[in-house]
Amino acid sequence: MIGNIKIAEKIRTLGAMEVFSIASGAMISSGLFVLPAVVFRISGPAIIIGYFLASLLMLPALFSKIELATAMPKSGGTYFFIYRSCGSFFGTFAGFASWFSVSLKSAFALLGIGVFLSSVTPFIGEDQSKYVAIILAVFFTTLNSVSVEKSGKFQVYLVIYLLLAIIFFFIFGIEHVDVHKYSPFMKGGLSDLLKVTGMVFISYGGLTKVAAIAEEIKDPVNTIKKSMFSAFIIVSLLYITTIFILVGVLTESEIISTYAPISVAAGKFSGKTGFYILSAAAITAFITTAHAGILAASRNPLAMAKDNLIPSILSKINMKFNTPANAIFLTFVFITSSILFFDLEHLVKAASTMMLILFTLVNLSVIIMRESRISSYKPTFKSPFYPYIQITGIILYILLIINMGFYNLITTAVFTAGCILWYFIYSKRREHKNSALIHIVERITSKEIKTSTLPDELRSILFERDSIVEDRFDKIIYETEIIDITSEIDSSKLFKILAKKFSEQFNEDEKELLKLFQERENESTTVLSKGLAIPHIIVPGENSFGILVVRSKLGIKFPGNSDPVKIVFALAGSKDERTFHLQSLMSIAQIIKNKNFIENWMKANNTRSLKNLILLAERVRTDKI
Repeated sequence: MIGNIKIAEKIRTLGAMEVFSIASGAMISSGLFVLPAVVFRISGPAIIIGYFLASLLMLPALFSKIELATAMPKSGGTYFFIYRSCGSFFGTFAGFASWFSVSLKSAFALLGIGVFLSSVTPFIGEDQSKYVAIILAVFFTTLNSVSVEKSGKFQVYLVIYLLLAIIFFFIFGIEHVDVHKYSPFMKGGLSDLLKVTGMVFISYGGLTKVAAIAEEIKDPVNTIKKSMFSAFIIVSLLYITTIFILVGVLTESEIISTYAPISVAAGKFSGKTGFYILSAAAITAFITTAHAGILAASRNPLAMAKDNLIPSILSKINMKFNTPANAIFLTFVFITSSILFFDLEHLVKAASTMMLILFTLVNLSVIIMRESRISSYKPTFKSPFYPYIQITGIILYILLIINMGFYNLITTAVFTAGCILWYFIYSKRREHKNSALIHIVERITSKEIKTSTLPDELRSILFERDSIVEDRFDKIIYETEIIDITSEIDSSKLFKILAKKFSEQFNEDEKELLKLFQERENESTTVLSKGLAIPHIIVPGENSFGILVVRSKLGIKFPGNSDPVKIVFALAGSKDERTFHLQSLMSIAQIIKNKNFIENWMKANNTRSLKNLILLAERVRTDKI
């Protein structure tokens, strides 16, 4: 502990409404209230198609991000997923890219407030817009530093007003649409439409930033997927219908002559009342995006610092407010620098490019996690159309990046070079967790890897995610030995192996234990079902209990059974442990009944994966420790 700063675990304070509001608020901002005036110059009324295509292009990233977030609800979101799937090099790149992307989007929203105000008020000129943005950045940074829970509730109120204002725009604007204003529909060619799609893509990108604060969400399993899907559907519809009405109400010159086209359109069909309602909505939208962006962006340096990819001072949590104060402050510094040194169009392009790169890596991460076949990777939502939707997303995102222009490619190259330099100077020398990519190599080469930190980490995340309280059976399985037999043997040889192991554990005579196993098998077979045997004996003494687990891919021959046994749970305990003995038998029976357990048992790459299969199987837990 340093002063009032300490390293601490996050407390889950955000409910479904707060998460929906953060996701929605992160999407509706400059992308709706300012950006149409910028992109209309490029493609004309066809920007409606651009917004629609951008929403469709979100689907691969949306599906992939929800799958990863429900499997690994941890701070850092995209960074965490990419690091754990692709390794520390890509993790370093993704961490900085994710941080920059969300920070740039927040800067875009804050700058949007200043630009917007310069268009609708006589008090603020375009020259003062950046100073307005910086003042607001100070306010939101302070709010995020004080309380995540209060920040979430603040977001809810803002988003409710914002959605009501947009609905007002639709209801009163639809009857004033002039179909002649949609002609000619496409001002430029297909290349211009794709450029517009890439630029407005940033409008939807805030949706997936919910994953960055997953560690602070109540019931993340259900809340994340429900909130993200509902926010995506509702906001996409509002985006497309609002742009449709905007283009149908204003002329081309009216759209491109202001940075407040939605407000101008509302004023045209509802007078000053409509103008002020939508102007207030625009300011609200900028605020929600900036606020949600600072909240999400600051969690990237927090997660990177925990993994030793950047200095550990950024992993400190303020003890009084339980917020990552240092990470929030660093994010504030980057956002204000971006406001000062970027203009609006370059800010949009830079943020969109970073986002497209990250979405490419997120789709790749899902493929790697699935193909690694790590038993503790258990998302509660699995992306449909795997892996085709991920591959399609990767290709389309790369094409959009290329189509963004030479300036953006240079910016991306410089950023990549900076990440590589940082990785080799700082990150590479620190200790790293292994990645899912290693497990794919392991599976292909059939070699045991030396470290298996990722499966264990995922298992811990799942216990936390599902609020699982370990019981005595879990504790014993943690400590037990998993024996993987690679040759074909019979029950007699199995009992010799078990007797030797238990004799070392209980300090009992090996021959006596072997005799007990043989006598128990002679009484009645311990093969309880096809492929499963549970040999069990009573050992001398008190307070003694142990379990050994055996896998045999070729099978173990038991007398009187035609089907070879491939799963063995061997139990040995003293008489006073009879109750726990029965509880263990019940736990094993529940474990075996888990869907695809036996199939996954035979496919597991190593004994650690076998142990995780047992620990993560669904069962009723008793006798909590």
